Amino acid sequence: MGLIKEFKEFAVKGNVVDMAVGIIIGGAFGKIVSSLVNDVIMPPIGKLLGGVNFTDLKVVISQAVMEGEQVIAEEVAIRYGAFIQTVVDFLIIAIAIFLMIKAMNSLRKKEEAAPAEPAAPPADIQLLTEIRDLLRKENR
Repeated sequence: MGLIKEFKEFAVKGNVVDMAVGIIIGGAFGKIVSSLVNDVIMPPIGKLLGGVNFTDLKVVISQAVMEGEQVIAEEVAIRYGAFIQTVVDFLIIAIAIFLMIKAMNSLRKKEEAAPAEPAAPPADIQLLTEIRDLLRKENR
């Protein structure tokens, strides 16, 4: 029973829920970045390089072996075009995360730099201070 209770406490902690939300958003962000790279960035670059489709770039080590319409052996190739697209995906995600963390750190620094207002003294201290001030005023 203790193990189940510990797991429930762990699973419902805010950090675990925050982490799960971050993973879900990160996965969706990764898909957006992949689409940005594949559908927006790489086509114009390929056009500038003479109509090259980066996903088709490869070095064929051995051709596919066919017998009729049946494939006996698959093509073996180094698909460096797909690798280039993945590297561009990574770079965009890394830059976005860097900028996000930089923004969060600057906000955190602003919060730390702002002077905290002094806490109001407890009611009994305020009352004693007022009594002291009244006594001083009467003795003058």
